[in-house]
Amino acid sequence: MEDLIKRTLEKIDLSRVEFADVRVTQTDNEGIYFMNGFLRGYGSSRDSVAIGVRVLLNGCWGFAGTSDLSEASLYRLVRAAVSNAEQGGNFTREPVTFPALPPLRASYHFQPEIDPFSMAKEEKIDFLGRLATRIKPQGKIVHSIVMAQFQKQQKYYLNSEGTWSHTTFYNTLPMMEVIASDGNQIQSRTWPGHMSAGRGGFELFHQQAFEANCDRIIKEATDLLSAPVITEDRADIIIGAGHLALQLHESVGHATEADRIFGMEISYAGKTFIKPSMLGKFQYGSPQVNIYSDSTDPRGMGFHPVDDEGVPGRRVDIIKDGILVNQQTSRHIAHMLGLEPSSNMKASFADDFPLVRMTNFCLAPGSGSLEQLIQDTEHGYLLDFTKTWSIDDNRNNFQFTTEIGYKIENGRITGIVKEPTYFGITQDFWNACDRVCGEEEWGFHGTFSCGKGEPGQAMLLSHGVAPARFKNINVNVKI
Repeated sequence: MEDLIKRTLEKIDLSRVEFADVRVTQTDNEGIYFMNGFLRGYGSSRDSVAIGVRVLLNGCWGFAGTSDLSEASLYRLVRAAVSNAEQGGNFTREPVTFPALPPLRASYHFQPEIDPFSMAKEEKIDFLGRLATRIKPQGKIVHSIVMAQFQKQQKYYLNSEGTWSHTTFYNTLPMMEVIASDGNQIQSRTWPGHMSAGRGGFELFHQQAFEANCDRIIKEATDLLSAPVITEDRADIIIGAGHLALQLHESVGHATEADRIFGMEISYAGKTFIKPSMLGKFQYGSPQVNIYSDSTDPRGMGFHPVDDEGVPGRRVDIIKDGILVNQQTSRHIAHMLGLEPSSNMKASFADDFPLVRMTNFCLAPGSGSLEQLIQDTEHGYLLDFTKTWSIDDNRNNFQFTTEIGYKIENGRITGIVKEPTYFGITQDFWNACDRVCGEEEWGFHGTFSCGKGEPGQAMLLSHGVAPARFKNINVNVKI
């Protein structure tokens, strides 16, 4: 592949362009799906290859991608990228500019504990089938799902500055769900929740204790049918890590993607309430809130030694002691804002155009265990496992519902509540955070399906979080 990329870059007249890069992805995918105890879907694709060429000509990007690696195709690819830049330049209002970076060579090859692509198909299906049998419809359980998605991807990158990178990653999305009904309503419970994806292979099923939690989700889904709803208008809430990952994603992660400041995503994914003048001044959260983007931590799916436009992986503070101090940027947008590029340009595959994307987007840990935080809460709720959510295009007003809530009285969990829903405004909500649990509770929670771009791309990324408490939040819900 290195020779292929070099040959492709050599086909570009570098004397004509300000910058050029070539990317190749080679991807294996596999999916297994059980419903109601029966295998309902299996799919596998191996060695799916794509190549993309990007050139900066007269201040305008031109891009083209293909899965055809023939020499004739590569010539057409380069011509198309250059032509797209030439045509686009007729409509460019602000030319793309950014300073050069020194060249580097990087490689990283992750090896999972259990390589799913080396396992026999029958072994994987047998394991998931046993889980599916454990949670199949019984009693008030009327529907169940067990699923897994596996991905192995090699990425190759070369640019006109001389930067070269070759990486290999394995990622896995495991999940199971049960739905209970009493004839009048339904309640669901998932494990380990909808942010269960992570870096690794089949070992994630064991690390996330799937077998040990089959009976738990059956019982909780059934118990939720007769559980009360929250009647208080406001209460203190502790948000579990599985759900807090999504809250962080929606109300801070997307809000601090700097392309939204300039309206570059407005037609598809919305914009943001953040303005450039807020940097260094805006009180985004309480002093306990420290949030950062970190593409240097190999434990998360957002790790990379080099992003998809040649910027070395970095850890960048986004919110420091509650103050907004930085943004997730491309090289061009960083230059516009007077910032250093944050290494946040990513594409799903080589034939996709890179976009500003979250990598490992994290809430820094505080101190203490979840048990201690519960003991320190006089009256409130522990909420976890996302059910539904919505947030406006400015990433400002939101509503989230979790699968289950645990009522806390005098420092003890006294029962469960169903359909716990909380509402808020982003700045008010994060300023209500008075405590974040410590390292012992902190970990990565990820997704395979963060959507952005037009045409749309689904990105794999991770969030590092620990449970946190938010004071005096609107939690009223009516059913």
